Amino acid sequence: MSATSNPVRCAWAGSDPLMRDYHDTEWGVPLHDDRALFEFLCLEGAQAGLSWRTVLAKRDNYRQAFHDFEIARVAAMTDRALEKRLLDPGIIRNRLKVSSTRDNAIAALKVIDEFGSLDAYLWSFVDGKPLLNRWREPSEVPASTALSDRMSKALKQRGFRFVGTTICYSLLQATGMINDHLVACFRHEACGGALT
Repeated sequence: MSATSNPVRCAWAGSDPLMRDYHDTEWGVPLHDDRALFEFLCLEGAQAGLSWRTVLAKRDNYRQAFHDFEIARVAAMTDRALEKRLLDPGIIRNRLKVSSTRDNAIAALKVIDEFGSLDAYLWSFVDGKPLLNRWREPSEVPASTALSDRMSKALKQRGFRFVGTTICYSLLQATGMINDHLVACFRHEACGGALT
């Protein structure tokens, strides 16, 4: 089914064009680019306590504020540069969230040094292959699981911040490590599922 024929979507996509486009083109697609994975890690953390719609609307501003999420450049940001970001109304001006972006970049560089890539490390939590769920109702989709608990604990031990279990589960979903599109959704099959 094509995206132009009024397909069935996951309910959270709603009627908002920004959310629908994100759902239809990005969410749940297996992602293996270190820069893009780092971006999602940071944006999912920025979402804490807010809606994804809020963060998604500010994504271009985040890219501009944080060097398009180039990990080494973000890791090298000075305290002064971070303070300047707190004056930017285009991002969420929470001091802890802003500073965590640099902390996460520093932690990511260490992971890359040890594992060869952020991709290799993050995907190791799912043994390198997307996990496929077959949810039929939105109420079935969990906010966290034992897997996200494990990932959260491991990331925190490596110095990552704003990586609680719910944030980690959202990261797993967004980057296609877990396919949580409902089985009736036209993206379920496209993201590695099979209609049943």
